[in-house]
Amino acid sequence: MVDSMTRSDRDGAEPADFTFDAESEDKIAAILEKYPSGRQASAVLPLLDLAQRQMKRQSGSAWVPRAAMDAIATRLQMPPIRVYEVATFYFMFNTKPVGKWHLQVCTTTPCWLRGSDAVVDTCKRVTGIRQFGETSADGLFTMTEVECLGACVNAPILQVNDDFYEDMDAATTEKLLEALRQNAPPPPGSMSGRQASAPAGGPITLTALEFPESATPSGGE
Repeated sequence: MVDSMTRSDRDGAEPADFTFDAESEDKIAAILEKYPSGRQASAVLPLLDLAQRQMKRQSGSAWVPRAAMDAIATRLQMPPIRVYEVATFYFMFNTKPVGKWHLQVCTTTPCWLRGSDAVVDTCKRVTGIRQFGETSADGLFTMTEVECLGACVNAPILQVNDDFYEDMDAATTEKLLEALRQNAPPPPGSMSGRQASAPAGGPITLTALEFPESATPSGGE
């Protein structure tokens, strides 16, 4: 496993070619079985995801080079431009190298109102990144601004690779980044100790396991 990107990775050098490895091939076979003959182009999204994860395994950077898009086009018998269109439309695919830890900061209104500016500022200060889209000098971190991540109730949200870290503030963001630098990511979820999406301080309804006698439904035994 590669711990950080090489200089050529950070510069976004495109590989000359791309071949799916054995781990990816095993999954491709199962994916293609889901689609009838002539409809294999429907598998473009999962194959792009497989290519990105394979690049992460091989280079330490989760991204989809153009050579991988071309390999997918050949496999699915579709024009390469159609694969390019999908890869550049969905924000989940990175078309240039990213750091080992991809910091995806939500700055949409709910997260902003709950303090996402402090999360952004802390990411910049701790990593040395100056603006969105940059990768830190050591190749460990890339920071990207993203739209709503769909976890507004626990805002602000910082997505790291595939994991959501919720209820963030400056202190918890710094603690998280230092843990990532030590290759020891904490469990994802609320950083304030919130139980799922319950109110801060814990659930306030349905806390009793049994009905009191006065609340027994009429006609009950």
